[in-house]
Amino acid sequence: MTRERLKDLILQNNLLKDRTNKNNILFSSRKEVEINGNGTSGYTLKNGSNKGKVLKHLKLEPKSI
Repeated sequence: MTRERLKDLILQNNLLKDRTNKNNILFSSRKEVEINGNGTSGYTLKNGSNKGKVLKHLKLEPKSI
């Protein structure tokens, strides 16, 4: 009886470790977007016909009183 219980616990632990390992691999393989690089307030395109164009300037509008 205790063998079956331990077997289930070991199996659950192995599944949790596998899932955690896969999540860590996916998380570490993604590429970060460089925002505020080179003093811009947005993302600068690096390839294509719009190369050098800055997308989505981050600008806060002043609040009027």
